[in-house]
Amino acid sequence: RLKLIIESKKKEEDLLITLKNLKFSNQELQQFAYVASHDLQEPLRMVISFTQLLEKRYKDKLDKDANDFIHFAVDGAIRMKGLINDLLDYSRIITRREPLKKINFEKVLDDVILNLQMKIKETSAKISYDELPSLMADRTQLMQLFQNLISNALKFRSKKAPQIHISAQHTHNEWIFSVKDNGIGMEQRFLKKIFIIFQRLHTKDEYPGSGIGLAICKRIVDILNGRIWVESEVGKGSTFKFAIPIKN
Repeated sequence: RLKLIIESKKKEEDLLITLKNLKFSNQELQQFAYVASHDLQEPLRMVISFTQLLEKRYKDKLDKDANDFIHFAVDGAIRMKGLINDLLDYSRIITRREPLKKINFEKVLDDVILNLQMKIKETSAKISYDELPSLMADRTQLMQLFQNLISNALKFRSKKAPQIHISAQHTHNEWIFSVKDNGIGMEQRFLKKIFIIFQRLHTKDEYPGSGIGLAICKRIVDILNGRIWVESEVGKGSTFKFAIPIKN
């Protein structure tokens, strides 16, 4: 009996240490979010502003090499700003804990489509969806989840106009959502890698981006105690699926 008490006490102490470490990690992420949004953004804005001014004012007075160097500096600073913003989004998802509310998924999707209207028109995309349920979730994060998945489908499109369809299937203990496209697809060996932060399957010249979007999707689904995966075939398109427990 004494042995059981000692083991129980040891487990309790281990749990307290784990919780303390988690709290510390969370505080570090919050500190990063503050630094990223204040201390890093302002000097970066100055770098972008002055290099763009330099490019504009001296474009006709410098040789081609000098103009190229300035252009590379501007482009690099803009990409760094995008990366910091993406990292900030990722850290906010981890640290943000709003009470879950019952959310109408169709209304969320309507707002997402409205947000992406310009890109949808540019690509002549057709987006459709079936009847979708209302579930407990964080509306802001749910919008980001769908926006990232649809943006991903618009980005990795084939020569044909994108066709994106969102559906939901109810099982005995969860809802399974699907975002299906007719894009370029991907090889089977990449299907698990794409949800890892900074993972990229293409060069920045082919498809711009930081490689954080799908990692954000995974984190949002994790918060809902769900799972996310993708089914894909090269040249035929991809179907991103995520499952949310009914009692999440």
